[in-house]
Amino acid sequence: MSQKPATEQALKLRTRLKSKKPKFRRQESWRYKRVSQVWRAPDGIDSKMRRRVKGWPASVEIGYRGPRKTRYLHPSGYEEVTVRNVDDLAKVDPNTQAIRIAHTVGMKKRAEISVRAGERHVHILNPLPEEKPAEEEEAGVEEEAEEETVTEESGKTEKEAEPAVKTDAEDEKAVNESQESKD
Repeated sequence: MSQKPATEQALKLRTRLKSKKPKFRRQESWRYKRVSQVWRAPDGIDSKMRRRVKGWPASVEIGYRGPRKTRYLHPSGYEEVTVRNVDDLAKVDPNTQAIRIAHTVGMKKRAEISVRAGERHVHILNPLPEEKPAEEEEAGVEEEAEEETVTEESGKTEKEAEPAVKTDAEDEKAVNESQESKD
């Protein structure tokens, strides 16, 4: 990030102020499921939030606003620019702006935009996920190893191991074979 020191200080100030700012919720949204938490200004004639009664949540006010230098900036300090095609990259200043590739852009064009942005040293806020073929290969090897696990009792693989439960017919055959061998 090649920002001015004043902008960096303002970004730190913004994060500090934001941590102290309350979460503004719509009046009575905690009481009724049908009322969403999205902020709406209270406007009833008997509204406790509108009258700022003690014990009720804070309302949105101008005093909660962040520093002027950091308004509309990404937390990284860059100005955010939406890019929909490769030609839009020509309008981007790599020192002060970062790009966000539009969600409607397909994988083919997204990859091309990523390559061109890398050449121009433009920061991408939503880059392509990195592929890790080594992990996929390791996962395949582990699955094969699980199939040929060795049983603890016989030392044979599961495919070669005898079934643990024998039927009555198999028991009778075994008894008959043992008697024949004795005779």
